[in-house]
Amino acid sequence: MSEPLVLYTVSNRIATITLNRPEKKNALSAELVSQLTDVMLEASDNDDVKVIILKANGNVFSAGADLAYLQQLQNNTHEENLRDSKNLQKLFTTIYYLPKVVIAQIEGHAIAGGCGLATVCDIIFSVPEAKYGYTEVKLGFVPAIVSCFLLRKTSETVAKRILLTGELFTAQQALEFGLITFLAEKDEINDKVQEFSLNLCNQASANALMVTKQLIGQTTNPTLEKSLEIAVQINARVTESADFKKGIASFLSKEPIQW
Repeated sequence: MSEPLVLYTVSNRIATITLNRPEKKNALSAELVSQLTDVMLEASDNDDVKVIILKANGNVFSAGADLAYLQQLQNNTHEENLRDSKNLQKLFTTIYYLPKVVIAQIEGHAIAGGCGLATVCDIIFSVPEAKYGYTEVKLGFVPAIVSCFLLRKTSETVAKRILLTGELFTAQQALEFGLITFLAEKDEINDKVQEFSLNLCNQASANALMVTKQLIGQTTNPTLEKSLEIAVQINARVTESADFKKGIASFLSKEPIQW
């Protein structure tokens, strides 16, 4: 029997959710996206859980969308690609609107969709060695859904820089851009995340945490739902483009892409 793609444990009112696809660099397949959404909702409904930690097994937090999965999208109908985009939107909005604090513990690179997954968490701890980047444009794709959240965490100037270039940037730069919250050394990050989580559990009421998170989300993002509707349509449409098919084919064959 194969290992689950997402692991889930609860201790001391802290739920730990772990991406468990290290052999594929925790790439976001349709199955992993679905399981992660379900586990997040399970933790949300658990009265014994006050804080959620999201982390990953292996040396990469998440390398983004699974390439075989991206290849499959090229053969899907528009309706299938639309449904796929809505599933990713559901995962991101589930985390963003979850009534409990979600803390990302990033101990490896977070790229493309993996960077988006980190972006929607409430608090982000990262090791200095981790690299970040929204590399979609280099494959003829668009980081449509995550851009709706990114633009509310950083400036338009920074968003254009990192989304249009697709460049990788360091954890220190991510901190300066406002995308992550804390840096912690590799041998200290687990203890620091646990300490931070326990402090939230012991020093703040669950209701106050929930309402404060809702307040921030609702007052800073009055047009988020409308933006996401547009992003989902764009996301689905781009997967049907010639450039997307060219980018994926070139990447899979390990040939330079001539744009």
